[in-house]
Amino acid sequence: MTSATAPVPVLAAEQVSKVYSGAVPVHALREVSLVVDPGEMLAIIGSSGSGKSTLMNILGCLDRPTSGRYLLDGVETSGLSKNELAELRNRKIGFVFQGFNLLPRTSALENVELPLLYDRRVSVKEARERALEALARVGLEDRAGHEPSQLSGGQQQRVAVARALVNRPKLLLADEPTGNLDTATSMNVLALFQELNDAGATIVLVTHEPDIARCAKRVIEISDGRIRRDELVKDRLRAAEMAREAAALAEVAS
Repeated sequence: MTSATAPVPVLAAEQVSKVYSGAVPVHALREVSLVVDPGEMLAIIGSSGSGKSTLMNILGCLDRPTSGRYLLDGVETSGLSKNELAELRNRKIGFVFQGFNLLPRTSALENVELPLLYDRRVSVKEARERALEALARVGLEDRAGHEPSQLSGGQQQRVAVARALVNRPKLLLADEPTGNLDTATSMNVLALFQELNDAGATIVLVTHEPDIARCAKRVIEISDGRIRRDELVKDRLRAAEMAREAAALAEVAS
C-alpha cells in the first residue's frame, strides 16, 4: 500500500524578514514562518503598524523579503525577475481590495474580463465565457452590463471578487475587503468568501477587525513584525446568518 502524497502548500514563508532602510532601519517583519495548505481560509489580523500589510505584500508577490524564503504554489520566488514575478502573481493570485478598483465607465463583464486581456493563451471568446462564469459564481450574471455607478457597494465588491476569480487562481488574497461596507453588506461579502472556501478556494484575508477574522477557519495575529498567535477559530461565525441579523436590525431601526 502506498501512502498519499501530501499536497503542495499554496504558500510557504520560511523565516521571512523585511527591513526598510533609512536613517533608522525599520524591521517590519521578523523571521515570520507560515504555511497555508489548499482549502484553508486564513485571517491575518493586527493593528496599524503591526506588519500585516508588509506580510500581505510579500504573500501577494508585490514585494520581496529582505531575508528568508517565500514559495508560492511550490515556486521559490526570490530568484525571479520582476517580469517572472508579475507573471507568477497574475497566474496564481486573485486580489480583492477595500476600494474595489473597478473601471468606472466599464461594464461589470468588461471589468471581470480585464485580467484575461493580458493572457495570450486565452482567446476573446474564452475570456467572455470565463467572465460570465465568474459573475455567475458571485450571483451577478444578471448585472453583467451594468457599470459600477449602477451597482451597490456590495455588488461592486462582488464584481471585484469575480475579477479575482476569473484567472482561476490558487490563492484569493483579500486586503480589508469589507472596509468600505456597512455591517449587513460586509457579512454578505464574507458569506460569499465562505461559500467559495466551502467549494475549495484557498483564501487569505487581511483585516484589523476581530469579528471579520472569526469568519475564517484559522487566525494569525501579528504584532511588532512577529506572529504572536496562530490558532484555529472556535465558534466560527457564519456570515450569512450575521448578514440576515444585521439586515433585520437595520429594518427595525428605519
